[in-house]
Amino acid sequence: MNATTIYLDHNATTALDPRVLEAMGPYFLVAGNAESRHSAGRRARRAFEEATEVVAEILGARPDEVVFTSGGTESNNLAVFGLAVDGATPPGRIATTPIEHPAVNEFVAHLEARGFVADLAPVDSEGTVDVDRMAALFYERTRLATLMLANNETGTIQPVAKLADLAAARGIPVHTDAVQAVGRIPVDFAALGVATLAASGHKFHGPAGSGVLLVRRGVRLTPRLYGGGQQQGRRPGTIAVPLAVGFATALDLWRREYQSRTATWRRLTQRLIDGLHRAIGPDRILPNGPADPSRRLPQTVNLGFLGVDGDALLMQLDLAGLAVSLGSACASGSTQPSPTLVAMGVPTDCLRSSVRFSLGAFTTEAEIDQAVVHVAAAVKWLTR
Repeated sequence: MNATTIYLDHNATTALDPRVLEAMGPYFLVAGNAESRHSAGRRARRAFEEATEVVAEILGARPDEVVFTSGGTESNNLAVFGLAVDGATPPGRIATTPIEHPAVNEFVAHLEARGFVADLAPVDSEGTVDVDRMAALFYERTRLATLMLANNETGTIQPVAKLADLAAARGIPVHTDAVQAVGRIPVDFAALGVATLAASGHKFHGPAGSGVLLVRRGVRLTPRLYGGGQQQGRRPGTIAVPLAVGFATALDLWRREYQSRTATWRRLTQRLIDGLHRAIGPDRILPNGPADPSRRLPQTVNLGFLGVDGDALLMQLDLAGLAVSLGSACASGSTQPSPTLVAMGVPTDCLRSSVRFSLGAFTTEAEIDQAVVHVAAAVKWLTR
């Protein structure tokens, strides 16, 4: 990426906050295994335990419910596998949705190949899951339900707590992929009532390769890895102390700056929408997601540009120095339209012309204004 690029693809990944890098530095440069009993090991153990306590406090969990992982994909895979697979028990059913991230739905597909059945709950035109209809999919053999907390493409915030309450009455554990939510909106693990929750550090200016899985105390989770027994055996292996410190530091910075970041994001996303409406015309732009901004992530906007080919638009914007996305970066190689937008019933002429704009902690007003100029110019060029 060159220095002039305007980066509005933070739902794909974010740049590491220099303050996070500074906090991680000492643990990269000095050896110390958190399982070792000498002074260097004890120093690493203290740093790891402090990071665990910070994460637990901010996310409404107990320290013994925090498992550090390599990121959202591992956390989601571990949760879905751990809740669904129980030794030699025959395959069962999984209640899920068509809008889940590939880190969830691709693993569910893997389990389907092993004999599991996936039952899909519908979403409305704003991308919100009908949890009552999802609860109607709870059968005797349902092993778990999985519903993301906030959608990675539209930013739609899902009624996870309500689903968890309905599932609890049937004794069914709920997993939530909170990768896009953590570091953007307040997340309270205890209040949500879910069995497991996944998060990833690189979504909120933490280090890539860092993540957590919260596992409610008392929940049985079949491990996928076996080794030295670290992290209660749920995710054995040498603990990456620098990454744990980086994740916790980034999350703590979000907590300290939450109100100012949110206010800025709300203002800038509205400035983006208003600017595009003036430059292109509101009749040529279709918003994808909730009309009420309080029901979507504060820094995410998904817009369809009528009559424009999305791939061509993305190419034009990239040449102009504007980085945006057509959907999930983890499925960017697909030639198929977004499953999320399809499930929402987005019109065919907008399925391949919808662009996701996602802001970060350091996005500026000047960048938003320049983005409007680039998008308007590209749309006009492609529809001339």
